[in-house]
Amino acid sequence: MHIHILGICGTFMGSLAVLAKELGHRVTGSDANVYPPMSTQLQAQGIELTQGYDPQQLDPAPDLVVIGNALSRGNPAVEYVLNRGLPYVSGPQWLADHVLQGRWVLAVAGTHGKTTTSSMLAWVLEHAGMAPGFLIGGIPQNFTVSARLGDTPFFVVEADEYDSAFFDKRSKFVHYRPRTAILNNLEFDHADIFPDLAAIERQFHHLVRIIPSEGLVIHPTTETALQRVVQMGCWTPVQTTGEGGQWQARLLSEDGSRFEVVFEGQVQGVVDWPLTGQHNVANALATLAAARHVGVVPALGVQALSAFKSVKRRMEVVAEVQGITIYDDFAHHPTAIATTLDGLRKKVGDAPIIAVIEPRSNSMKLGAHRDGLPDSVQQADQVVWYAPPNLGWDLGTTAAECTVPAVVCDSLEAIIARVKSQAQSGTHVVIMSNGGFGGLHGKLAEALQQEPLQ
Repeated sequence: MHIHILGICGTFMGSLAVLAKELGHRVTGSDANVYPPMSTQLQAQGIELTQGYDPQQLDPAPDLVVIGNALSRGNPAVEYVLNRGLPYVSGPQWLADHVLQGRWVLAVAGTHGKTTTSSMLAWVLEHAGMAPGFLIGGIPQNFTVSARLGDTPFFVVEADEYDSAFFDKRSKFVHYRPRTAILNNLEFDHADIFPDLAAIERQFHHLVRIIPSEGLVIHPTTETALQRVVQMGCWTPVQTTGEGGQWQARLLSEDGSRFEVVFEGQVQGVVDWPLTGQHNVANALATLAAARHVGVVPALGVQALSAFKSVKRRMEVVAEVQGITIYDDFAHHPTAIATTLDGLRKKVGDAPIIAVIEPRSNSMKLGAHRDGLPDSVQQADQVVWYAPPNLGWDLGTTAAECTVPAVVCDSLEAIIARVKSQAQSGTHVVIMSNGGFGGLHGKLAEALQQEPLQ
């Protein structure tokens, strides 16, 4: 079967393409913006990519068109599909019908940490010899791809609350019918489709409603929004993590790189890994709870986590130039920015940290998070905000409210000039965006390499 995927370079749709190819289908796809790491992965898989949405890419007609949720009415390829009556489906529906049927699905949901936690869980099961399938919205560095079918009934899926398609406004995760569900956290996000936090809580409860009574729901004790979700009705056993929960961590290093795991009062082992931040410690506890549900004893899970290498674009060191370390990070919500910078600060001590942030997500562009942005960067020594041309609010006001030095730049060249003027040997530069950021990481590294620091 020839499957054509519209919006193929999104992290979910790109992973879907890998699974479809592994099932033996001929897979092609298109996207408005083709950029790594997904474009690189797809090209390595031999999947033909087309830039843009010219309807000609659908002639001759594929057997099925999978339409990503970034596409809407008015898109020329979408209009062509509808006018010609071509068979089409949403990505989550295709995944449910062709991959997840009959599997033990372990779903990881939440506002933050889905990709990292899904990667941890897939790796723990892999380390335990369970050869799981997985679909992850990023590329785990313990594996070479973001998705695979796997050789056993177990399948780990990053379960997003974003809508499924322009013709299916349900959250993606309701399609997955998990047996094991991690609910990491819950804050307001996706302001382009949800009016308020209560609307997202309802979607999370739709997920809770379909988890079997023989399944397991895992959530932290500290998340009041998730407590409200569970209180709406839960027919499934629940395990909790964090303060007062069944799963707890005792930090052995302030930055979270070493911690003791405790389950129901009993020490299970010590995780010693390259990750930092309290958020990753929380992710680890949820991972161990989910893995135990499918038979992985915690001591083995702790051993696996100590060998976990994180995910591309999650505080990934992409260059070290003249003593300056450049990180690529996906953070695009104030909480994620704050916890990421806090983890780095505790790791590097007094070393200078420069945060370079692109407010690129739909919620960011709408200004839904702007009130939380000034406080989110307190652990940096200075901040460079990038103001893209389509930003609908005044980023200058946000910069003025920051408690650390902050500037706004409207071009990559201006960002590079600013960082070059401020960075010195020992500086850590964290570039935060949920997009390609115009290749800033490589351009900055090249610029720092070419000229002596001021």
